[in-house]
Amino acid sequence: MKKRQLFVQWFFVVFIGLSGLNVWAQKKSNFKQEFYHLRGNNAIDMAVGSSVPNGDYANPEFEIYFHVGYKRYIIPYLNVNFSYNKFNLAYQDVLNEGFMSFDVNVESTIFPNKRFSPYIYVGGGLNAANYFDQIDAKMQGGLGLEYIVTDKIGLKLFSDYNYVYSDELDGRIYGDSDDVYWRMALGMNFYFGSSKRKVKTKANVPTVINSNPIIND
Repeated sequence: MKKRQLFVQWFFVVFIGLSGLNVWAQKKSNFKQEFYHLRGNNAIDMAVGSSVPNGDYANPEFEIYFHVGYKRYIIPYLNVNFSYNKFNLAYQDVLNEGFMSFDVNVESTIFPNKRFSPYIYVGGGLNAANYFDQIDAKMQGGLGLEYIVTDKIGLKLFSDYNYVYSDELDGRIYGDSDDVYWRMALGMNFYFGSSKRKVKTKANVPTVINSNPIIND
């Protein structure tokens, strides 16, 4: 009798465990379907905005900033991205110089299965003056907001902080701190890559073809 009760108890434990596992797997599958429906494994992104320095001179000015990049999602929450950035840094009546940077970031999309999501990123790269007269290592971090206006196309607004390992960015060495600058921009993400979006139909699930087979006379 005790063995029978023990068997029944273990049966219910296993049944509940398998049911929970099935629910979890179904939620995970739905989550991925929603992600691939709205976004994708890859993205090309472009943005236009403004940059402003925080260096050794007073009266910094906002100048033009252009960004183009590529993102590759490892999992729906996380991607690695590479970008080319062209911008100017200016101080009133003192300096207006062109720069470029090549950045590599690790980025986290907070709600990858939702149309609206904040995201954060951090990384490093190289900062170069026009014609590569001066090249310095840098690190950056930023945050942004994205809204999927239509499937595979996202509108984004972001800002980042850039720390350059040099005090000569503005042509003047002053104090103990290296030069930094801010960038902010409005842009678009264009997603592609949907191979994982396809969902296999189970054999026991009725479909139009299964329920209405074509029979040759």
